[in-house]
Amino acid sequence: MRRRTLLGTAAASLLAAPSIAQPSRATTLRFIPQSNLVSLDPIWTTATVTANHGYYVYDTLYAVTGKMVPKPQMAEGHETSADGLVWRIKLRDGLKFHDGTPVRSVDCIASLQRFCAADEFGKLLGRVVDRWVAVDDRTMEIRLSKPFPLLLDVLAKPDSRVPFIMPERLARISPTTAITEVIGSGPYRFLPGEFNPGSRVAYAKNTDYVPRPEAPDWATGAKVAYYDRVEWNIIPDAATAAAALRNGEVDWWENPTSDLVPMLKRDANIKMMIQNPAGNCAVMRLNNLQAPFDNEAIRRAVMMAVEQEDYMGAVYGSEDKSVWRTCYSLFPCGTPYESEDGAALLKGPHDPDRVKAALKAAGYKGERVVILNPTDFPTIGPLGQVTFDALKRAGMNVDLMESDWGTVIQRRTSREPVDKGGWSIFHTWGSGTAWATPATSSTVRGLGKDGWFGWWESPQVEEMVANWLTAPDEAGRVRLARAINKAALEGVGSIPLGQAFVRTMYRGNLTGMREGSAPYPWGLKPA
Repeated sequence: MRRRTLLGTAAASLLAAPSIAQPSRATTLRFIPQSNLVSLDPIWTTATVTANHGYYVYDTLYAVTGKMVPKPQMAEGHETSADGLVWRIKLRDGLKFHDGTPVRSVDCIASLQRFCAADEFGKLLGRVVDRWVAVDDRTMEIRLSKPFPLLLDVLAKPDSRVPFIMPERLARISPTTAITEVIGSGPYRFLPGEFNPGSRVAYAKNTDYVPRPEAPDWATGAKVAYYDRVEWNIIPDAATAAAALRNGEVDWWENPTSDLVPMLKRDANIKMMIQNPAGNCAVMRLNNLQAPFDNEAIRRAVMMAVEQEDYMGAVYGSEDKSVWRTCYSLFPCGTPYESEDGAALLKGPHDPDRVKAALKAAGYKGERVVILNPTDFPTIGPLGQVTFDALKRAGMNVDLMESDWGTVIQRRTSREPVDKGGWSIFHTWGSGTAWATPATSSTVRGLGKDGWFGWWESPQVEEMVANWLTAPDEAGRVRLARAINKAALEGVGSIPLGQAFVRTMYRGNLTGMREGSAPYPWGLKPA
């Protein structure tokens, strides 16, 4: 990777002339997110940055601890019938949305119905829900057609497509339509008048929020907002972002680029930590609906071209392997379901001539391959460039379509051929916590047109996922999960590119930083 030059004066000029008056530094937390916030709807999109935004303004009925144990959050608690078919959940008293209206059970039901229509794990629950019942304003029942032991795990799902609770009138909007009005009940209020995509996002403390009494643990427990205001400063240029952090113009940079980390570590005023110990996994997704990747043999030939060290080195540097590793499993390495069965093609040899021969044998006829690639997402952009180079050397007709990340997440929803605005390949990252089980991981699911972008279909995998949900013991779940991983690798539902442990960096006078699956704002305060 090319070394960047620090642009301190550029950072100063960028942050010194905002469109609105700056509030007091003592009451404002300034944060540089991983990418631009384009969509405000955390159910419509799986983009991690939108889920992170969602944690500010929404809350959830349940959430998980760092050990992935579901705990009540908005819920006061629950009761279940002896046969496991009725779950009665009661809300905490005094919950209010940012518009002043009370949070009611009908709001929760509508929000969960919208979530279950969009999310892969939610769809599994939705299939066995017989009725959603609002018993009264604070009590709801989920009546099932058959037992669903992981119901709380669905309600507590972390990371992307989180089951956030919103007002009924918004939750009734189809999940295929992005919501633009942001009303939640979480610790911060979104400030729509100050939203400037590509520049700034602003939030104000929700003074009506009543935190839980328990100590915070990931997204559970007390969500105490010490700052009156949080600003997201969108700074695509990494050198400018680094200068802003060093100069104290921002307090926290979520995901600094690897080439600037050594310099930032030498600054005594800056601290660093690995925020999510489960790591993040990079994947390549191929469009199974359109040629040439509607042909499994051609997808397998592409897998033969993937050298994980090239991808991880392009993002994090080949010299420093302390924050990345190769991982030939779709379930994150270091988790119970990690398995390399079915990964033989990933392990090499990665010879372009061998890939050319495999493409020819598979019937590749020179069809155009469009790679969607963001120029403003420094941990994703290099992945597309590596794929472009690898497939070009293998003789494929490749077009690297570079744009901003917002355009990528819009265009990847298209199911049209490439000559009508469609696509062939995109790359992304997912949290190790989100992709750790068959129910929660989009990378292994075979839902076809009802699934994640790429739309890989495997009835065999979906049957195994259903069996995993009802397996009587952990040994049975491990066996099924590893069989799912093998089938997804062999069918090339997704191609794993490696696993990284992202470093976050912040000013030394910012206290209360803790581990989590997202950059949570609660608990943070100035020293």
